[in-house]
Amino acid sequence: MNKYKIYLPLLFSVVLAGGLYLGYRIGTSAASGDESSFYLPVQKGGKLDNILQFIEQDYVDTVNSEMLENNAIKGMLEKLDPHSQYITAEEFHEMNDPLLGSFEGIGVSFRIEKDTITVINPVKGGPSEKVGIMAGDRIVFIDDSLVAGIKVTNRDAMRKLKGKKGTQVRVKIHRRGMEGLSDFTITRDVIPTYSLDASYMVNKQIGYIRLNKFAATTYEEFVDAAEKLKDEGMTQLILDLRGNTGGYLKAATDLTDEFLSQDKLIVYTQGKNRPKSFSFAHRSGLFEEEDIIVLIDEGSASASEIVAGALQDNDRGTIIGRRSFGKGLVQEQLSMRDGSALRLTVARYYTPTGRSIQKPYDGDFEKYHHESFDRYDNGEMMSADSIHQTDTVKFITPKGKIVYGGGGITPDVYVPLESDSSLFFYNRLANSGLIFQYAFDYADIKRAELSKFKNVEAFKTQFNMTDQMLRELYQLAEEKGISKPAAISSESKKYIRTLFKAYVGRNILDDAGFYPIYQEIDPILLKAISYLKDQPKS
Repeated sequence: MNKYKIYLPLLFSVVLAGGLYLGYRIGTSAASGDESSFYLPVQKGGKLDNILQFIEQDYVDTVNSEMLENNAIKGMLEKLDPHSQYITAEEFHEMNDPLLGSFEGIGVSFRIEKDTITVINPVKGGPSEKVGIMAGDRIVFIDDSLVAGIKVTNRDAMRKLKGKKGTQVRVKIHRRGMEGLSDFTITRDVIPTYSLDASYMVNKQIGYIRLNKFAATTYEEFVDAAEKLKDEGMTQLILDLRGNTGGYLKAATDLTDEFLSQDKLIVYTQGKNRPKSFSFAHRSGLFEEEDIIVLIDEGSASASEIVAGALQDNDRGTIIGRRSFGKGLVQEQLSMRDGSALRLTVARYYTPTGRSIQKPYDGDFEKYHHESFDRYDNGEMMSADSIHQTDTVKFITPKGKIVYGGGGITPDVYVPLESDSSLFFYNRLANSGLIFQYAFDYADIKRAELSKFKNVEAFKTQFNMTDQMLRELYQLAEEKGISKPAAISSESKKYIRTLFKAYVGRNILDDAGFYPIYQEIDPILLKAISYLKDQPKS
């Protein structure tokens, strides 16, 4: 024991020196702004709870705790996959209402034009139409808030105009030809939203139906439209799902059931904690024997791909257009007490041949959602030969057709973007938005005169873009820095006149006035019409 006593002074010296050094390091770190490490006392909850609590209590500045929590959750989900997401209470109705088939508000479609909320059309029978709001009205005040000339956004306008059924909102509007502002008090009500943009007969045999989403009411809307077209003689159908980003899985399977005979597989889903779940056609459909074409493009996703994949894999109909987006993940929604919600990917869906069409995800959220732009760079938009199949496994349909998964639905008939150099001037005008702007201004000024057109057929046959209108458009283009070339091809003029007419038609007759006219210059739709005309008649 005595022999250790001689080492005690040395041991004390080492401990004292170590303590002084540690104190110096801590002091230096704090003074220089470097990180210092220590353990948090254990709290109830997990690591995330502890970190958030520590930030709230000790961070150098005031923080928004709710925003911190929301960002943490969003960041965590983003690393899982590109479609799991957290929806704040504020965002919830904005995202859910379109799929529910209705929302509560004043019932107008509008655009922000020249920094002013401009009514395109009031919903027929809706609360705005009932009090006298008209197409072309400019909303200047909502309640006591000025909303004109302040760079109001669509989101801000919707927040102010939407509200619970029975509540009131006061608006002051400017109407062309009237002095001053007019006051209206509108009682909000339930406003239906529609997923069907247009349905009409292309000719005596071919019907056309366009859907913009798969919502709670989509199946009923489709059946109503299809039955009316069949009554008008439809024996061939073009179903347009271009730009349709999806929605409810059930809406997609119900619709697909109308095209497939009983017991045909539509889709199945499977996840680590979700057993295989199969969806089969189970009833006699409206359109099981007739010719069906589905139009898709890079904006067609999810439920749209389920429909296209089911028909393609069952050798039922023809898929025409360009490769679809590639979303093959299924989400379930968990609602929170504060009104927020979590949409978590729980399974993948598979087409009848067993292919997953989910495109690859490496954790880069922006890269994933902008992959369609890469298709321009790699040449895919101009040539089917440039399509890059991420999954080289071949799947075979019952009739021996080879199909691929792992990156969207590849159409049976590919239609590239038009690259005709004779359309260069048209493309510049269209892409700059000038044709749309001129058509909007023209329809706004001539609204009373155009109101004589009560239906699409009358407008289509009696209204055309005059040479004077064309010259005014060219002048507008010059003012915006787009010079008119020395020679403009007849094809370019045809496209300009047609798109202008379609935009005017939409302004006075909604989408029903747009699509029957635009089809004259729509290459994918024209390809589908030509394809059906070439089919042998039974």
